Amino acid sequence: MIDVLQFEFMQRALIAGMLASVACGIIGTYVVVNRFVFISGSIAHAAYGGIGLSHFLKTNPVLGATVFSVGAALAMGAVRRKTRERADTIIGMMWAIGMAVGVIFVDLAPGYAADLMSYLFGSILTVPWTDVLIMVALNVVIIVLVTAFYKELLAISFDETYASTANVRVDAVHSLLFCLVALTVVMLMRVVGLILVIALLTMPAAISGQFTSNLKRMMVTSVALGVVFTTTGLWLSYVLDLTSGATIILTSACGFILAMIYKAAARWRMQRTV
Repeated sequence: MIDVLQFEFMQRALIAGMLASVACGIIGTYVVVNRFVFISGSIAHAAYGGIGLSHFLKTNPVLGATVFSVGAALAMGAVRRKTRERADTIIGMMWAIGMAVGVIFVDLAPGYAADLMSYLFGSILTVPWTDVLIMVALNVVIIVLVTAFYKELLAISFDETYASTANVRVDAVHSLLFCLVALTVVMLMRVVGLILVIALLTMPAAISGQFTSNLKRMMVTSVALGVVFTTTGLWLSYVLDLTSGATIILTSACGFILAMIYKAAARWRMQRTV
């Protein structure tokens, strides 16, 4: 791995992977605990609408995806609150509409848009320094907001009823959480792509959740696992000449499977000793 770091594109990729790991470790914990995986996947796919619009307007796709995904997150949060019975159906429709809008804008834009495929499947090896700086800024926003509203986020994550009686504005905090998910999605889309983003967002948190129920410990463990998975996957993709995003996801999946085997073996040993 040390030899590989002599290349500037690998240095950028490694930094991008670490920045993405911080965001997915923190926000992924909330996604897993609150069971917002489906909504998070919808936000991720709806973000492609912003990428297509940015391509049509010839602006930075990352900024376009940020605006579009935050808007989608707020809309999905409102749908979840006001139409609980059919929220999954409406959110699924918004998922498809966001992708369709992106495809239409790409069709309307002149020229060939092959580079936009990297946003669907990830292209961490081609992340420019401008995107790295945007990722730093988004990480700062996420950390500041999570720190400022930690108690409120903790309350809605484990007991919404108690949060309501404690005068926590549950709907507003949920909207904030969805926006944080949107910002995390924007960071992860260059690492593993919008199609695979939900896997990296949830797998480190799902693994850490098997070993601790403490929210802060889950976040720290998830961040550490994210760094391990992205770094290992990045190295393997370079050595084996594989697609980086898919390799990172499969590395994470192997980690998840090993964690499940370890927990199952631990339970079996405990039952044998009883």
